[in-house]
Amino acid sequence: MMHLKATIFGCQQSVRNRRRIWTQGVARRRRAAGSSVRLLSTRLVGSFAMAMALLIAAVPGDVFAQQDPSLPSAGPSPTSDTVKEGDAPAPSAGPSQGSDADHGRLRLRMQTAFNPGISVLGEAARQFVTAVKAMSAGTVSVKLLEAGAKAPTSELLEAVLRGDVDAAFTSPSYAATKVPALQVFASLPFGPTPEEYVAWMIGGEGGRFHRELYEKLGVHAVMCGVAGSEAGGWFRNEMRSVADLKGLRVRYAGLAGEVLARFGAEIVTLSPGEVFYKLQQGKIDAAEFSMPSVDRALGFDKLSLIYYFPGWHQPASLVDFYMRKDKWDELPPERRALIETACRANVTWMLARAPVEQARAMEYFRKQGVTIRVWPASVMEAFRETSSDVLREQAEKDPEFRLVLDDLRQFLDGPRAWKRLVRP
Repeated sequence: MMHLKATIFGCQQSVRNRRRIWTQGVARRRRAAGSSVRLLSTRLVGSFAMAMALLIAAVPGDVFAQQDPSLPSAGPSPTSDTVKEGDAPAPSAGPSQGSDADHGRLRLRMQTAFNPGISVLGEAARQFVTAVKAMSAGTVSVKLLEAGAKAPTSELLEAVLRGDVDAAFTSPSYAATKVPALQVFASLPFGPTPEEYVAWMIGGEGGRFHRELYEKLGVHAVMCGVAGSEAGGWFRNEMRSVADLKGLRVRYAGLAGEVLARFGAEIVTLSPGEVFYKLQQGKIDAAEFSMPSVDRALGFDKLSLIYYFPGWHQPASLVDFYMRKDKWDELPPERRALIETACRANVTWMLARAPVEQARAMEYFRKQGVTIRVWPASVMEAFRETSSDVLREQAEKDPEFRLVLDDLRQFLDGPRAWKRLVRP
């Protein structure tokens, strides 16, 4: 019996020894494999970084700045990284742009023209902030300031030039009050679709014109998004003909406002924050505001007005990121390339996101019983003809506007001919 026990114990000890040797061998192989993977990963990352550096060096900045990689669509909700209007700013001895010399970190304070909580436009600002942080592994961070946090949106350019904020995320239409040719990039009646804008910015001269016009104002701008078509607006009464516009108090901005004024409408200038309340109080009779998803978020469906389509006054508009030019030029090339790449990814994200969100908003409006109308054909034709007159007159008095508009139109002839050929 003792011999049997000793034999059993010996077998058990042998099994334990073999198991320990096998386990140690597995551990050694795993460590060796891990080292190989880490070495391979390091080599791959190094090769990728070298390839990207060569690409950045080889491609002209105005072309590279407008290419179009993808980015995961999930954007964060507003967090402590978003500074609201009225929040006390952090103490600072100078301009907010800063870097950590020991770790090579860059911190930017960027004010947006759009409420970070609203669909598409607000989401896009958050998406950009997240992309920059992820792509830089946290070495570049953007503090998102809500609209009005440091300056009114209409004065955001001046805030950037003063150094009150480092960057802006906004529409070209605000800077167009100083350089009218920038109207070609925003709120152009019967203008390009979002895809056509992007094609012109990347494949044509749009990117160069865009950059040079902004440089006249002392900033470096990058296309950082593209907004889809707005709705035609909210009207208190039905528009059966252009004669129905006569005497109406209407909030329409820019070139489109001039078009409606020629039909006898009284154009009322309002800030975005005033539009809903002026409609609610009956102080104005009609207003265009934004895309349906944004109109829904702001509760325009509660006003019992007629919702007109299409948004002939703004089929699309760019969204821009800009910094003071000297501050941009001080950034290392890799930091500039990172911001440009994050903006190109944002363009892709907005192209995908906007149509989905508008479809959802329209379904919601229908369920809420909103009266939705399409402009009568005669009204649309009148808008088109008068828009052509307004654009021609603007081009006659502003050679810069004419140069940019003519280039856009000539460029679009090709892509539009191609679409007619291939679309079933």
